[in-house]
Amino acid sequence: MGDTFSLPPEARRVLILVNPKAGRRSPLGRVDRLVASLRQHEMEVEVLDAPGEAAEQANRLQERGELRAVVGVGGDGTAAELVNRTCPGVPITLLPAGTANLLAKYFRMPRRPESLAGSIIAGRCRRMDAGRAGGAAGRIFLLMASCGFDAEVVRTVHALRDRFPHGGHIGYASYLKPIFATIRNYEYPQLRIYCDEPDRGHSAGRPLEPVLARWAFVINVSRYGWGLNLAPQAVTTDALLDVCTFRRGSLCSGLWYLAAAQLGGWHGRLSDCVSSRARRIRIESDHRVPYQLDGDPGGWLPLEIEVLPERTTLVLPPAGELPP
Repeated sequence: MGDTFSLPPEARRVLILVNPKAGRRSPLGRVDRLVASLRQHEMEVEVLDAPGEAAEQANRLQERGELRAVVGVGGDGTAAELVNRTCPGVPITLLPAGTANLLAKYFRMPRRPESLAGSIIAGRCRRMDAGRAGGAAGRIFLLMASCGFDAEVVRTVHALRDRFPHGGHIGYASYLKPIFATIRNYEYPQLRIYCDEPDRGHSAGRPLEPVLARWAFVINVSRYGWGLNLAPQAVTTDALLDVCTFRRGSLCSGLWYLAAAQLGGWHGRLSDCVSSRARRIRIESDHRVPYQLDGDPGGWLPLEIEVLPERTTLVLPPAGELPP
């Protein structure tokens, strides 16, 4: 488990990035409470709604040693956006306001603005690994990447986003119609997953034989939607990514895998589930298959993924045991 460290007391600037499309309720009242709590402790606070401007200021303040934290008001997509736009070492935290808020739940980031202000003032931080999809110029993800059925659902949801009520906010109900459409149309093409595992032999940087599967998940944080834990052994500070694949492609198989995963990680005992750990992963298919990153569409296979050790700095609650 990674060690924690404290931010320097002279770092007093806090930037708050508000994602207006996160969640179904406006977070502005909670943002006002966060600002008031921070200013009571003589923090200099600025609220922004443009990710590019927030990241540019965060990088500049971090270089000068003045940045206490940049706060993303939103969900997992907001966190990923900040990490992709900021330099390594920029301290990030979240005021959860998205749909799933998996990262915030995993690290027990408080929903109450006053409690989050206490975390920022205390300045307890930890570095965690991240993944990067698409090579050196690719996109960083914090939770997981996947391809197959669920990535097709994510792609469909975001393609329909402009038609949603409440300003395009995505809620759990937004997934129902795309799920049923994907059930009717998805053909479960075969995937080839190459893992650069630390304890296996390699040829030209790859294992001699790929894993063949219909579902593939590359996991950094052991949480997924609806409480699934596909990699109970995943550690966010081990400089490795966990890979979980399922061989059979059908709706019945998918429901079986889902049930097994819900039953305390029993899916790991299935003969058609293959799990491993890797520094680099390549996923290929002879068909057009989408992939998703932290719940957002990523693109189409083939996909190269690598781990970025200690890439992200999180501001966490000032007390209590941290997850792995």
